[in-house]
Amino acid sequence: MKTLVFGRTGQVARALQAQAEVIALGRDSADLSRPATCADAIHEARPDIVINAAAYTAVDRAEDEPKLAHTVNCAAPGAMAKACAALDIPFLHISTDYVFDGAGTAPFQPEAPISPLGVYGRTKAEGEAAVRATGARHVILRTSWVFSEHGANFVKTMLRLSETRSALSVVDDQIGGPTPAGDIAEALLVMALPLSEGHAGGTYHYAGVPSVSWCDFAREIFRASGRSVDVTGIPSADYPTPARRPLNSRLDCMSTTTDFGIAPPDWKAALADIIERLRT
Repeated sequence: MKTLVFGRTGQVARALQAQAEVIALGRDSADLSRPATCADAIHEARPDIVINAAAYTAVDRAEDEPKLAHTVNCAAPGAMAKACAALDIPFLHISTDYVFDGAGTAPFQPEAPISPLGVYGRTKAEGEAAVRATGARHVILRTSWVFSEHGANFVKTMLRLSETRSALSVVDDQIGGPTPAGDIAEALLVMALPLSEGHAGGTYHYAGVPSVSWCDFAREIFRASGRSVDVTGIPSADYPTPARRPLNSRLDCMSTTTDFGIAPPDWKAALADIIERLRT
């Protein structure tokens, strides 16, 4: 199956390249700030499957660059999906827990009303709507708190900070599911086959279990890496950022398991593997 992936250096894009033979397009081949280049790439390659693993993910900077965030997160996937619809190619697109406002404590189901708190979440929600509007056969896979041995992520940040600090304060009132990029890539590849064979697709959730706070996630990172760091939990109000974060990022993944047989990943096991790879 000829698979075209938008994104080359991102966490999920790198995992897709490690797990399957794919054509991975970087900015030099398809610039998401110029959506027409994305559509052109699909028409030229004529793949069997298209996966969009690229996005504008700088949550705080998006508050100052709303037009660029909208172009990359909405207009570009919309152009990709439109090209896929024209060629009858299944399209898989990664989205985020940030489309929700984080209210309550119950896991958000895929059909729950969306209410993003900032520009990043809003543009990702608009991207979802743009994909659906094209009529393309698609899967929108919402995920959260992505981590791996590559790129910039919470795990690598904590390990870097632990090299010079013996104590850290970390937010403890934001709860979510850390999700290994490798597992996201595997889930997308598993979903691609039934989608290509006529599965109706739709919007699904995929996040690691068990749910945890950033504070307890940090503690587990240091435990797994054998580093002695005193972690103090603080409220989000004590760590202000330009963009508001959802307090509740729990995602209900039941339909993903029911429809595709894909269970939520155990992030603790994946964390241990990633830390070992970083050591070596």
